[in-house]
Amino acid sequence: MLRIESYQNMTNTKYNKLIIQVSLQNFTFCVKNQVTDEITYFKSLPINSLASLENQLETIFNQNEMLHITYDDVLVLHDNNLNSFVPDAYFDEQNLGSYLQYNTKVFATDFFTHDDLELQKMKNVYVPYVAYNNFFIDQFGEFTYKHINTTLVEFALNETKNQEDVIVHAHISKDHFELVISQKGNLLLFNSFEIQTPEDFIYYILFSYEQLKLNPEKTLIQLFGTIEKNDSNFEIVYNYIRNVNICDAKVKTISFDNQTNDLQNHFILIHS
Repeated sequence: MLRIESYQNMTNTKYNKLIIQVSLQNFTFCVKNQVTDEITYFKSLPINSLASLENQLETIFNQNEMLHITYDDVLVLHDNNLNSFVPDAYFDEQNLGSYLQYNTKVFATDFFTHDDLELQKMKNVYVPYVAYNNFFIDQFGEFTYKHINTTLVEFALNETKNQEDVIVHAHISKDHFELVISQKGNLLLFNSFEIQTPEDFIYYILFSYEQLKLNPEKTLIQLFGTIEKNDSNFEIVYNYIRNVNICDAKVKTISFDNQTNDLQNHFILIHS
């Protein structure tokens, strides 16, 4: 349970940011102090894709007082693989859907938007969850939203901006992972892969290494998200790639009910 003094600190909303990650399977949120970088609250809840989303969201908001506090900033991360990174030189805002038609199934009725990665001079074109956004407009009035892979790529490129060597970042979820390969802050490759077995996982990694002519004996791969040193995905990567590291979430928290793995599994959320 939350200590009373900790709860009082959290309800003092000055400098506090509410970050919500939404998908078809989960609704996860945390509260972050933007001065101290402390995560002061964290919770993850399942979403039933076969039931009414609006009814589930109403229940979630009714049962979670932390969602009713006024925050300095509210950020919503849309978590899906309906996105594509486009260099500014090839970007046409009038034809957003065309950038997704070759790597995912889109419809004429879909709503498309984009995030601007100014430093990298590119856009991330994606399909947001309109139903979530509509609900949040009613709840918050104003909020910012972006695609979760925008945050992922920005994190990876920032990590490599002063690195001469190519570095591979793999963000692992339950049934898929995202691969970001960069050098000196420049994006060399981004892709999202569905996986069912450790063999799927290493296949796509080695294939990407081969495509960019990277040496598995030397090129570092950074793993984060749903992965630990004793699980099968880590073990199979370590068998084929010599320079492997698991990124620590390195997050400060106050005293509240959470498991370290929950925070590690939501690496992008807590670093947003």
